[in-house]
Order: sequence, then structure tokens, then C-alpha cells
Amino acid sequence: MERHCVFIATAVMMIYLVQAQDTTGFINVDCGLPPYESPYNTTTTGLAYTSDTDFVNSGKTGRIAKEFEPDYDEPILTLRYFPEGIRNCYHLNVTRDINYMIKATFVYGNYDNANDDPSFDLYFGPNFWVTVSSNNTREEIIHVTKSNSLQVCLVRTGATVPFINVLELRPLPKTDYVTPRGGSLNLIFRVYLSNSGFGIRYELITKF
Repeated sequence: MERHCVFIATAVMMIYLVQAQDTTGFINVDCGLPPYESPYNTTTTGLAYTSDTDFVNSGKTGRIAKEFEPDYDEPILTLRYFPEGIRNCYHLNVTRDINYMIKATFVYGNYDNANDDPSFDLYFGPNFWVTVSSNNTREEIIHVTKSNSLQVCLVRTGATVPFINVLELRPLPKTDYVTPRGGSLNLIFRVYLSNSGFGIRYELITKF
């Protein structure tokens, strides 16, 4: 029985190998990146990231503390935080009726020297997504777009200040994930079927 399970898992992974070279429709936003440093290609993945200045009209920019920088890739080093207002939103141009995997990354990194533990909510327009309540967090959701624009909003819920480091969108074939009545699929957990000891990312992504 165990051999059958291993065979099935291996077969599924082989069927769903991603064509890593196809980045059509990718949106990679390095939040807080100065416009004069945009765009750039990361050394680990080669993907191009752009500043968030064209996607948001509020907030202030920051950078994680230097002692944490060696632990993270370039897009995570900068961030945008929102000390003013309750609700601050990113406005993204997307393609209607497409499955998007949306990833938001939050690494506090003591950017404000306050040794804080921020907690706040994340929304799609008026719809609640998730509460961000811990450092070094990546939230993922698969969402079917209902128009050509998408809002990702950070909502203040207490005394701490919302922030975000990276916002990424990946269009997916509709056959990969079936969403209930055009809704969304939130990530519960991920199983890594490998003993390689390192994470698989673009350009070495395997989806299963």
C-alpha cells in the first residue's frame, strides 16, 4: 500500500511539472522599493520585481534591520508600512475570470526598532482574507478575478501598524484548481514530498 501511495505521488508530480520559463502574467511587487531601483531581477530566481509606487498611494517605506538581511532574498528586505488610516489598499490590474495564486509576504524584521509583534487583517476589496499575527509569514490564496482590477487591503485592527514586504500574483490554468462557484481557495498547509533538504522555487518549481 505504501509503495502505491509513493507511486501515485510521484506520478502526480511528474504530470504537473511547471514550465518555469513561462512568466506570462506574473506580477511581482517589491513593497517599499525606491522607484529608482525598479525593476530588478533577483539573484535566486531571476524573476523581475518592481516598486509598489504605481499600485498604492499611501503608507511609508522601510527596511528590515541589517542583522536580519542575510536571512532573506532581495524582495523581502524592503517594506511598506501604514501608520495612518484604518484601511490601505493596493490596486492591481489583472485579467478577468482567471485563477490567480496570490502570495503576500510579511517579515517585520524590527524595521522600526520597536521590537513589536504587529497584528492586522488582510482583505480582498470588501472580503476578509486572513489575520496576519506573526512575523515571517507568507499568506497564499487562489482567487478567481471578477473584474480587471483587484484590491488587496491591509486593515488596522489595534494599536500595531500594518506592513507588507512582497505581493505576488501567478495566473493558473483553470484545470489546476476548481474553486467553488468562482470563490477562493485558502492555503491550509503544504506537504513537501522530498528529502533534498532545500525548498523548491522558480525556476525549480514542482506543483502537485
